[in-house]
Amino acid sequence: MSVDDRPLSALLSQGWEVLQYSASIGDSGTLEHCFLLRRQGTTKVLIVRKKMMGEGVASEELEV
Repeated sequence: MSVDDRPLSALLSQGWEVLQYSASIGDSGTLEHCFLLRRQGTTKVLIVRKKMMGEGVASEELEV
């Protein structure tokens, strides 16, 4: 597996910690996993879902 297929593992290895987790059905009808992350006073949201076409996952990082 590449780093692109494991976005949460990549962020955790960079020192981010998971504060909260939730899962829901997104606008496209697929299951989305949302992680609230924190590192050195910075907070971000990581959204991970299965790709619509092809293998792997799609991820999106949002600064909070």
